[in-house]
Amino acid sequence: MMKKHPVIPLLFVAAAALSCRETPVQPRPAIPMVYSIVADSTGAGRLAAQSGRRGGEGSIAIIGEPKNTIVLARRLQGTDRVDNVDGRPVRDSLPDFAGETFDVIMDAVGAPYAQFFSSARNLPDSLRQESLDSLRERAVINAVSAWDSLSWRSATDTEPLLRKQRAKMLIYTSTLQAQWGLFDVDTLQQLCGGGCIILSPVHAMLDQAYASGARSLVVWTTRDVRASGAWQSVFARKGWADAHLTVIAPERALDIRTELRSVLREYQATGRVMDALLVDDVTVNLAPLQSELSLIGLKGTDEDAAFHAMMAPGFALWNPVDALIRATYENLREHSLFTHRIARPALHYYETAESAEGMPLLVETSAAYAQSTYVSDLY
Repeated sequence: MMKKHPVIPLLFVAAAALSCRETPVQPRPAIPMVYSIVADSTGAGRLAAQSGRRGGEGSIAIIGEPKNTIVLARRLQGTDRVDNVDGRPVRDSLPDFAGETFDVIMDAVGAPYAQFFSSARNLPDSLRQESLDSLRERAVINAVSAWDSLSWRSATDTEPLLRKQRAKMLIYTSTLQAQWGLFDVDTLQQLCGGGCIILSPVHAMLDQAYASGARSLVVWTTRDVRASGAWQSVFARKGWADAHLTVIAPERALDIRTELRSVLREYQATGRVMDALLVDDVTVNLAPLQSELSLIGLKGTDEDAAFHAMMAPGFALWNPVDALIRATYENLREHSLFTHRIARPALHYYETAESAEGMPLLVETSAAYAQSTYVSDLY
C-alpha cells in the first residue's frame, strides 16, 4: 500500500486553471488533502488563492518523474522556433524563453508513478483507491511546493533556508497524473480563487492534434499506461463526437523499428485510416522514428505499402516535448506572462524528499547531480 502523505505545513501556492477546460463525464470528488488546504486560509490556502496572480513574475515549474523533467527542461531552454518580437514562426537566434526561469521539480519520492497502479492491482478493493489517491496527492504536494517561495538545502534541515521563485505556470510531464492529480490541483485553485496555468502532455498532444484536423488518433504508450485508462478518460472528457482514439501498447523491443511496426500492425487490424500517431514518451529519440516513417513512405515492401495506404494524406507524428514547448509558448504569449528579460533561460533543479517525520520537502540540488543521477544514459 502506498504511503499516505500529510498536508504540507509550509506556505504553499496551489492554483490551477487548466489550459483546456473539459466537460466532465461524471462528477468526482477531490481528495481530502484539497479540502484541508482550502481550510488553511493563512498558509497553503492563501498561496493557492495567490497563484497565477503575479503576471510575468515567477518561474515555470516542470513537475514529474526525474528523467522526464530534465529532458523537457533542457529542450525548453534551447528552443528557438519563433521571432521573440512578433511571434512569427521564424528563428531569430534568441531562445524563445529568454529570461524565463524553469524550476525542475524531480519527484524522487513518487517515482516511478507506475508503482501506484502495480500496487493497486495487488490490493483488496477497499485499499485500491487509497493507492491511486496517493498519486493524486503527489500532484497536489508538488503544485504547492512549486507555488511556495522556500526550499531546503537538505532533507536533514529543520527549516527551509533557501529562497526560490513562486511558479506562474505548472507543466506536468506525467501521462498518469493527467487523470490522477490535475483534477485535484484544478479543484484546489477553483475553490481558492487561484489562476495558475497547468499543462500536461496528454492535453497538449490531444488538443493540438485535434486542432490540426486529425480525427483518427492513435496513441503509442506502455502497457501500464494503457491499462490505467488515463488516455481514454481524458479523451472521453473532451467530448469530441467526431473523433476516435486507439491506445496501443506494443511489446517492448530493442529497436524502435520493431516497436513502430508492431503498433502499425495492431492498428491495421482496425481497418481505419490513421490521421495522427501520438508517441507517449518524453525521452523518445525522434530521429530514428522519423527515419522509419520515411522508409515506409517509400513503399519498399508490400507491408510498407499497406502501412502507407493506412496513413491519411495529412498524417502527422506528435510527441510530448514538442507539444509542451508549443503549449508553453502560446500560453505565455496569450496571457502576457513573459518576463521580457534578455537572458539565457535558467534551469534550477529541485528534488522531492521527506523529513524524518514524513513532511514533504523540496531540496535544491544541481545540474551535475541531476545529470549523474537520472540522465547519464541519455546525455
